[in-house]
Amino acid sequence: MPPNAQGASWVRTRLRAAPWPAVVFGVLVLVTAFLAAVLPRAVEAYETDGLREAVATAAPESTVLELKTEQPGLNRPEEARADEVRPEALAAVYGRARALLPEPLRVDPDESAYGVRTGKSLQALDAWLPRPDGLLPRFTLLAQSGAAGHATVREGRLPTADGSVSVDTRSVEGAVTAETARTLRLRAGSALTLDGFTDGPLTVRVTGVLQPRHPERSYWSAEPVLRTPAMASDGGRPPQFYWEAGVLLAPGAAPALLGGQGEPERYWRFAPATGRLTGADTAALADGIASLEDGPALVRMRGVAGPTAQLSTGLEQVVGAYTETRDAVAPVVAVAAFGIAAVAFVVLVMSGGLAAARREGELALLRARGGSLRGIAGRLLAENAVPAVPAAACGLLLAVLVVDEARLLPAVLGAGAVAVLACAALPVRAAVAHRRPRAQQGRDDLARARPGGRRTVAELTLLVLAAGSVLTLRRRGPAGGGDLLVSAAPVLVALVAALVLVRLYPLPLRWAAGPAGRLRGVVGFLSLARAGRSPAAVATLPLLALLTALTTAAFGGSVLAGVADARDRAALLETGADALVTTADGSPLPAGVVPAVRKVAGVRQVTAVGIVFASESASDEARSLTVAGVEPDAYGALAGRMGLGGFEAGRLRIRDGVLDAVASPEVAERLGRAPHRIVTDAGPLTVRITAVRPRTPAVPEGEFLLVDAAGLKDSAGPSMLLAAGAGLDTKALRAAVRGAGSGLSVTLRSEARAALSDAPLQAGAERIYLWAVAAGAGYAVLALVLGLVRSAPERAALLARLRTLGMTTRQGRHLLGLEALPQTLLAAGGGMAVGWATVGLLAPGIDLDRLALADASGVTPPDAVLRTDVWSLALPAAGAMLLAGAVAVAQAWWAGRRTPISHLRAGDMR
Repeated sequence: MPPNAQGASWVRTRLRAAPWPAVVFGVLVLVTAFLAAVLPRAVEAYETDGLREAVATAAPESTVLELKTEQPGLNRPEEARADEVRPEALAAVYGRARALLPEPLRVDPDESAYGVRTGKSLQALDAWLPRPDGLLPRFTLLAQSGAAGHATVREGRLPTADGSVSVDTRSVEGAVTAETARTLRLRAGSALTLDGFTDGPLTVRVTGVLQPRHPERSYWSAEPVLRTPAMASDGGRPPQFYWEAGVLLAPGAAPALLGGQGEPERYWRFAPATGRLTGADTAALADGIASLEDGPALVRMRGVAGPTAQLSTGLEQVVGAYTETRDAVAPVVAVAAFGIAAVAFVVLVMSGGLAAARREGELALLRARGGSLRGIAGRLLAENAVPAVPAAACGLLLAVLVVDEARLLPAVLGAGAVAVLACAALPVRAAVAHRRPRAQQGRDDLARARPGGRRTVAELTLLVLAAGSVLTLRRRGPAGGGDLLVSAAPVLVALVAALVLVRLYPLPLRWAAGPAGRLRGVVGFLSLARAGRSPAAVATLPLLALLTALTTAAFGGSVLAGVADARDRAALLETGADALVTTADGSPLPAGVVPAVRKVAGVRQVTAVGIVFASESASDEARSLTVAGVEPDAYGALAGRMGLGGFEAGRLRIRDGVLDAVASPEVAERLGRAPHRIVTDAGPLTVRITAVRPRTPAVPEGEFLLVDAAGLKDSAGPSMLLAAGAGLDTKALRAAVRGAGSGLSVTLRSEARAALSDAPLQAGAERIYLWAVAAGAGYAVLALVLGLVRSAPERAALLARLRTLGMTTRQGRHLLGLEALPQTLLAAGGGMAVGWATVGLLAPGIDLDRLALADASGVTPPDAVLRTDVWSLALPAAGAMLLAGAVAVAQAWWAGRRTPISHLRAGDMR
């Protein structure tokens, strides 16, 4: 071999001799490196969006971090106690505590606040305040910072307090929100007299009515009663209710709270900032929260706020729910990653094999003349590295530009792996093929190939791995934690199937060759003979790529179709019909709403339902059983249309004072089939269960009993309206409901379904999976094309010889098309079979409810089961067959353009 110093001349000479193959190879590496780099960045990007949205959309009282401590000790001088709750002292603690928050927790200073509040609400003594059940309202007092920056004064002014406020002060100024003022009939100038102070009540003079600028954010919503008053129960039997509200005091009025029995406490609220959170911060975020609640970080906080300080937050539940969602989505996304990685690996290996086959004679000559394997492999490595390394770098740069806000290391590793594989494919293939110098290469026909012992051991190892992964996944079930097991299983199953099909492939060719040889024409026999003489590598690698791509597409398509069905079902269970009209407080519907809704375009069925509650025995005071009074004909037809337990109208007859009923399975088991007396809000009833249904539109979740509404004589009337119909005019429906009466709400099934699809995690995962399946299909087609291109010179030469013997152009096209048909049929049929088997084998390990509804709290899980989607099986297989046929036809057309002598001059290629 020439010395190493002449290696650059070799590379330059080879690249100049064949520039276009180098350009095509560089483009292939660029695209593959881009996909390998952009995939982890895209996954991290949608995980980041999911984490940020989970924290940003959660209730502020769940996400805010609240550090609180009790009031200063009673054994200390009153002046010292008052100084510790003044704004200056609280602000100093706030600054030091904020600096102690562990990474990646960051604070939104605009929504954070601190102050002093009454841990126990104080009862008002003013008789003019609203009293729903005769109980006086109670008020929580908050001397909170930052009111001027978070509210607009609608009436009066902000409360003030000077430095003279002390523990003995019994008159302070306060402000309330507009919602509180409207509910409790307060205005600027009102005076609240609050009990709970030893030497006389505390008077709070309302100086202003405030309109919160961002009422949904943490400043106002971390303490919900500060923004909106709420009804509270005294816990008695029967319960009695009273109003709970909040009053905002001036920060300087905090010392006055120390003189009462309202259990005053100091607090510092830190609203989390989501702008710099990333998906990679999830584990560190959970650890930091745990440390703050009961760990080293809490010890440091107590050093600032006091030895009894506690930090509480619901952020760990928010992060935990997000983590469960991510863990449910990740294995399914990894299926696409494994699939596209396997197919891309095959294509890169085939590109190296194609280059090695094209230069077979050159490499054999170099080896015969004394070239060492190391020298040949080194120069081939350098030759590949020249286009591959810059292309991989460009792919990495493009991925970084396309997706920002993600870590760089995974993308670098992905692009680097592609570059290494692209550079090593040709040298390794050449070194294996030319381990020993040889004068002539033997035939490598697929029909003559005899697997050796090493190949058998490798295939058995893969079979054991695939079987073990599938069995483990089925035994573990959907309750097991998500890992790479479910992700690798489809690829392993496809790999094993490809190896089995390659072993079985020669058998049908041999069986069909005999009958085909006895036919009058030669095209059928020649096509089967040519298919059997294809090189083993040309048949095996494209088959593996096609099977992997088809299996990944079938499995992923079935999962996505199952997710869509689960969300459709969950949306239906949320509304019960295509549209649901209800009253805000359960009061009866206005008389004109039913005919108004029936006139809306697209409405096909309308039925009104009245809801009462019942106890199953006279001694049971708790009325927990939901009884729905329905119109038998209309309701039964609507339930059947919605697929929620339809029934015939005769099931709800009234005979001899006994109401026939349709019940849920639990109620039917308790009450039996004999007449049973129950006590409802509309009076006692005797019911007889005539049918059992698991779900019903009026009560999609929980136990229920359906009876004829005519039997509920003392009921107030229907309180909900169910409407069904394809293509509902939603605007007209809302307008009709508004015109029929006030206080009515409309819930649409289509809107509920759309809300289930907006979560960033699920939407991002579906988007990535679709793109990954499309890329995998493209690589599979490219693998098929590479296989045909590798044998294209031999096909062209054969076609030229046959044409000199009298074969027509039409027969030549038929020959090439039929030659590609067996392998294409094997790939398409095998892909469909393997996809169907994979879905069936892995279905027990996929929890579609958690995958489809992980971010949807309060939505009824539809108990969905993963089933094979026919279109996901048939469409990719049909596409593969059409593309393979198109490639064969194009190759035949191209070969027919040239004269036979031009092919025969190229050499005697077999």
